[in-house]
Amino acid sequence: MAKQHHSRNNHAVREREERQNHSEQAGHLEHGVHAGHGKHAGHSPEIFKRRFFICLVLTLPILYFSTQLQTWLNYQAITFPGSEWINPILGIIIYFYGGWVFLKGAWNELHSKIGMMTLIALAITVAFVYSLAVSFGLQGKPFYWELATLVDIMLLGHWVEMASVQGASRALENLAQLVPSTAHRLINGRVEDVRVSEIRAEDVILIRPGEQVPNDGIVIEGNTNINESFLTGESRPVSKHEGDEVVAGSVNGEGSVKVEVSRIGGDTTISQIMRLVEEAQGSRSRYQALADKTAYWLTIVAITVGSITFFVWLGLSDLVFAVNRTVTVLVITCPHALGLAIPLVIANSTALAAKNGILVRNRDSLERAKDIKNMAFDKTGTLTEGKFGVQRMYTEGLDDNEALAIAAALETSSEHPLAKAVVQAAERRELDLPQMTNFNTVTGHGVEGKVNGKKYRIGRPEWVEEDNLTFPSSLRQGLQIVNERGESPVVLMTEESAVAVISMADQVRERARETVNQLQAKGIQVVMITGDAEAVARTVAEDLGIERYYARVLPEDKVSIIKQLKQEGPTAFVGDGINDAAALLEANIGIAIGAGTNVAIESADLVLIEDDPLDAVKALNLAQKTYSKMIQNLFWATGYNVIAIPLAAGVLYAWGFLLSPAIGALLMSLSTVIVAINAVMLRRAKLA
Repeated sequence: MAKQHHSRNNHAVREREERQNHSEQAGHLEHGVHAGHGKHAGHSPEIFKRRFFICLVLTLPILYFSTQLQTWLNYQAITFPGSEWINPILGIIIYFYGGWVFLKGAWNELHSKIGMMTLIALAITVAFVYSLAVSFGLQGKPFYWELATLVDIMLLGHWVEMASVQGASRALENLAQLVPSTAHRLINGRVEDVRVSEIRAEDVILIRPGEQVPNDGIVIEGNTNINESFLTGESRPVSKHEGDEVVAGSVNGEGSVKVEVSRIGGDTTISQIMRLVEEAQGSRSRYQALADKTAYWLTIVAITVGSITFFVWLGLSDLVFAVNRTVTVLVITCPHALGLAIPLVIANSTALAAKNGILVRNRDSLERAKDIKNMAFDKTGTLTEGKFGVQRMYTEGLDDNEALAIAAALETSSEHPLAKAVVQAAERRELDLPQMTNFNTVTGHGVEGKVNGKKYRIGRPEWVEEDNLTFPSSLRQGLQIVNERGESPVVLMTEESAVAVISMADQVRERARETVNQLQAKGIQVVMITGDAEAVARTVAEDLGIERYYARVLPEDKVSIIKQLKQEGPTAFVGDGINDAAALLEANIGIAIGAGTNVAIESADLVLIEDDPLDAVKALNLAQKTYSKMIQNLFWATGYNVIAIPLAAGVLYAWGFLLSPAIGALLMSLSTVIVAINAVMLRRAKLA
């Protein structure tokens, strides 16, 4: 129904093997980041760093012996036999040593699609060949100092870029180091230390205070506090008791616990996180494709404008001036920053998402999320906790705490979900339970026993009338309200009369209301979809302020509702169960909450690690911030060319304004640095 709503030598060998495995895992993650930046395949920040400093040292004597700088700075360089060959020799070294990465990159591009490496290689080659020709007798002025500084600045820019990309992935690479190399396996009461890779499902392991958890599993003995901050971002330790789940990579607190292993190897939560991150970093962004296409056309523009500039100035001036202008155009138009603009934003947004408990399975979802107009939630396990809790009480002749204490005393021995809810409510209120004797289960009705010497019963409301007990009107009215809300009531009674009606229902998650409020404040329509009865759905919707809801919805009908919502605008769906998988796939963006089920995770674009619906709002905020950074970076990467290209071509030469190739390289590299810093700033963004 629709309404408007986880011997020493041998040990040393094992340690090395485990570390190698971790390094391989980290390498996969690093590859995932760099794969998006193909022009640097096989390169590392250290390569550019080393070549930059060596070329910088070689550039100093080139600058000193440059006739142009001697004129500008009014000094005379020392001369000696052969001093005129210092700059050509050092220029050859810098061109082949410092420029080799660019020459190799350009060669690779010529076999696929030309881009910025082609531009850099063309610029330094033109400057190098012309300068060498001048040294061997061609009339003109060499460009050795421009060549050297150009290579230096390009190496510096690439070093900064590579270091930034590598830094963006470091938080994710560290995941591989969170799992310890050994575990304490319990066999027949004896503890043996084994490699984590030897642990099998259903093995029992001992986790001592301060140790990291090696595998996902269930606590079967002991109590402790576990630090799961790597997973949830929450620094406060989480209390763990028998029956609670612990996940690999988390850190045990002050207690020793025995854990039955439930997931090993690639099935552990941390391994799934790493896999999801790799998938996300390997996926292609719509804006990244746009940036690559723009870089291609910018390269064509640069070569075209550079050619026109050369022939125009060759006709108006001399060869030296024409070559100087051409080199400057080629350098300043280099789309280096454009190639970095989108991949670096994506790398940093993925790291920021993981830090905030959001796993991005599909990068494109971050771009789609900014347009969401409707967000539909599954009710049970998403907006609610999926377990009963006491909602309200109506009493007659007793206060609420007294009635709840008596009811809890009776229900302590029962295993019924409603009984557990009553006991948990009393525990939350820290009530002292009275002594209960003569406990008895009355089949089909409830339980009874003596409390403080007086016989009490608690069970189905019908028990009152079947035993002809008095049912005060105030309690009847309360029962009617409970039934209208679709909640589950139990009645506490004496041998003469009903004394309390206790209402129970699936508890709304603590932050569900805040989630709804924040989404509505963004102008996003919140919709609830549930298979529960109309009364239950209406009550939860009213509690949360959701105007549009769908009740008694079969799993197959969720897809139809999502299709209907999509006609009204881009729609996101948040769910946690197997029966949500199809709807997660149908929605423009599917969000699996609480790590849900494996099926739900595989069907979702985004995975929220915690059982917190408010993280869905964080995901939208992340999408909006990511989009803003992409647009900003595209502007910084290309906008300056509108002014820079004409200046590089020499349109203001008549007014005495001219850009040298080195200044052109500096401006281009400055654009790259701005783009890199702007993207890295995303990691400091607050999503809450």
